[in-house]
This record gives sequence, C-alpha cells and structure tokens, in this order.
Amino acid sequence: MKKIVSILLTLAVMMGLLAGCGSGGAQDSNPPSNSTQNGGEQAPAGNEGGEAVSDLKGDLVFAIWDNNLLEYIEANDMEAKFQEKYPNATIEVEKIKDDSEYWNSMKMRASANQLPDVMFNKPFTLSRFQDYLLDLSGTEACKNNTLAQGYAINGKVLGIPMTAGYEYVYYWKDMFQEAGVQVPTTWEELKDVSKKLQDHFGANDPDFMAIALGAKDEWPTYPYMEFMPALVSGNGQNWNDMAKSDAPFAEGTDINKAYHRVYDLFTSGVLGKDPLGLSKDQVTNLFAQKKAAITALGDWGLQDIAGAADSTDQLGTFYLPVRETASEPFRYIVQGDSFMGVTTHSKNPELATAFVEWFYSEAWYPGYINYVSSASSMSNFPKDKDPILAEADAAQPDGEMVMYDGGGDDFTAIQNETAFDYKKLGAQMLTNGFDLDATLAELDAKWAAARAKLGIQ
Repeated sequence: MKKIVSILLTLAVMMGLLAGCGSGGAQDSNPPSNSTQNGGEQAPAGNEGGEAVSDLKGDLVFAIWDNNLLEYIEANDMEAKFQEKYPNATIEVEKIKDDSEYWNSMKMRASANQLPDVMFNKPFTLSRFQDYLLDLSGTEACKNNTLAQGYAINGKVLGIPMTAGYEYVYYWKDMFQEAGVQVPTTWEELKDVSKKLQDHFGANDPDFMAIALGAKDEWPTYPYMEFMPALVSGNGQNWNDMAKSDAPFAEGTDINKAYHRVYDLFTSGVLGKDPLGLSKDQVTNLFAQKKAAITALGDWGLQDIAGAADSTDQLGTFYLPVRETASEPFRYIVQGDSFMGVTTHSKNPELATAFVEWFYSEAWYPGYINYVSSASSMSNFPKDKDPILAEADAAQPDGEMVMYDGGGDDFTAIQNETAFDYKKLGAQMLTNGFDLDATLAELDAKWAAARAKLGIQ
C-alpha cells in the first residue's frame, strides 16, 4: 500500500508540472532545470502537500517591505511553522523601509549578484527584474492563483501575486451627512462634494482637508496619477500603448484628459492648506481622527485607518468616479499585488520554490489573507470582502473592472530615459508656478526623442 501511495503521489506531481499554470497553454514537457545561471528559467516545483521533505535544507533570505506582512510573520512565527514541514531550513526575513527603497535596493543588488532568495514585485517591476526571476508556471501556487497567468511575460510566470488589489475612496458617512452631500458617481460630482466638505468643515478648522493626500511622500498621488488614465480609457494596458506613440501626452489623449482633471481637483483647495507638508502616515492619522473627510488608498488602507481610528462605524467606501457623465461606464481598477518570486541568485532555488508553495498553501495563506483587508488572489482560498469595502461594489453593481498592468519593457525603458514619474508629477502639480500644458508638451518632446534613441517602434 505504501508503494502504491508513493507511486500515485509521484505521478500527481509529474502531471502537475506538465499541466502548467491555469489556462496559460501547454508547458514545456522537459523536466525543469535546477540551474540558476540564466534568468527566467523554469523553477523546480515544490512539494506543496504531503509530509515534510527532510532532504531540502539550507538558508533563505526573504525580502519584504510590507509592515502588515511583517507583523503577521512575527506574531505567527513563520519560520517555526515552515520548519514543521522543512526542519532543515532557516528563513531570514529582511524588512526594507518602503517600496521605493525596496526597488532601489533590489536594483543595486541585482547588479551585484546579491538578490535575496525570495523577493516581491509589483506589476510594473516584473519586466524590470525578469532576467533575475525563475519561471513558477509549474507550481501549485500558480495553478490556484486567479491572476498570475494574466501577468506572465513571454509565457513565464515570474511571480505569484499575494493579493488581488482594489482601489477605494474612504469617507466618513457622518461627515457627508452633516455637510449635506452624497457619494459622488462622476468626476464633477466628486469636485463639487469635496468643495462643499471643505467649505463646511474648513469654516471652523483652518487645518481641515476635504481630501487627505500625503503629497510630501509623492507616492500617495498614485490613485489619481497612476490609475486615472487607465480608468478614463478602460484600458489597463495604457502604459504599454503609450510606448507606441510619439505624443502620448497630447491634447485629446487619455492621459492628458486624466491629468487635467487631477490638476483641477488638486488646485481647487480641497487638499487643505499644506498637502506637500504632510506624509501619508500623517494624513491617514488625521483622516482617522476626522480631520479630513475623504482619502484614496488601496484595500490595504483599511487596516491603517482602523488602527488609528476610535471607531470605523461611520467609515464607508466608494470607487473613484472618473467618468464625466452618469451615462458613461463606471470603471474601477483591480490588479495583482506583491508578486512573490524566486530569484536566479538563490543558492537554494528548490527550497525557495518550496517556500513559495508553502506560503500559498493551507499551512499559511488562509490565516494571512484573513488577517489583512486585501482580497484573496487564490481560487482555493476565497475570501469575502470586508463589509466596509463591499460597500463600493454595492454602490456600483454594474461597474466594469479594469485589469491594470504597470507597463512592460518598452514603457519602462522610455520612462527611465525621460525620467517620467507620474507620482512625482502629481506632487509637482501642487507647487507654485506649475504649468501643466507646458509640462505635458515637454514630456511629449522627450518621449519622441527617447523612442527614436532606443529604437522602439
């Protein structure tokens, strides 16, 4: 009987490797290589289920930036749980300050051949690090992930998204009621509601912000500067399409329309008197104490707000309304987030892949995904949305989901050449003397020159 079970398990693993990931098409029938010298090769599939694999041993470095993940790791002794299955393995969790510092660190370490065994990526960094990541197409984690295949590069899944990310506008219902305003469903309504909130509460509080935005950190402008062009067009591939144009910022383009709307909102006084002087953490705390009525953050923001608020009984959500009229489709963004991948620099790629499999297994993932406010990306571990976040869906039952991609190789190359940084540009809109039309015209000139220089068609 033991021999029969062993044979069946072996066949099951082989069939899993041959089947590949989800509906992404047939996979190479050759066995995966364990070499780590060439980027993007097939990673060895881990033993996602069954007994501990005692012959897998070694040390792993797992680099993260997510504070919520770190808290859960520390509270639940991740290494000890992993060692229940792989007793000869050790894991060093390396926490880096934030995602901006993370990318800078990974870029330098990639050049120095010193990447951690397991790293995270965002949609827009997968192509940047594709030569340093192993293909995880043959893993059970990939097969059960609802988003991974949609972000494959050249048919290779280089990271497994930990969560399905949605973007929300958080607001205080009691403050809306007091100011006599309703949840907006168009861009003009959002501007009008924000202005009324600012006038009402700002009359007695000179530090009040209708919309809390920590522009001092620059990156908090992303809900507007990064996602609005895709929402205006309904095209989650907008950055990649921009790489095919010499004048993507010209009048009439989706990004031009989006940025003019953002500029009008940012300069209307609804961000308070000093949005450039406040960080994300500061404005989140102020919003939590009702010194602001609105803030735009991902689903992860709920945890930050709840941690700083006395109560969330009056907290609600809606999706950012970017459409001009109610007759247009209402669109909202969804994206894979925190793509866990195994690097080519790992000295223990088989163990590192086994760790990824374990992370997305029953042993770890259900507890983590229920700990955070983000939505599950795993079909085998579904999760109901928090009731506060579910309000946005209830308000727009016919909303159209836009699957967001952060831009591929061509876009990234042009972006680096032109130094185009949408988050920084959002903060610059708040500076005295900023000229949006001149800035967009200058970006077009740089864009065309960069495409010519790089030979991008």
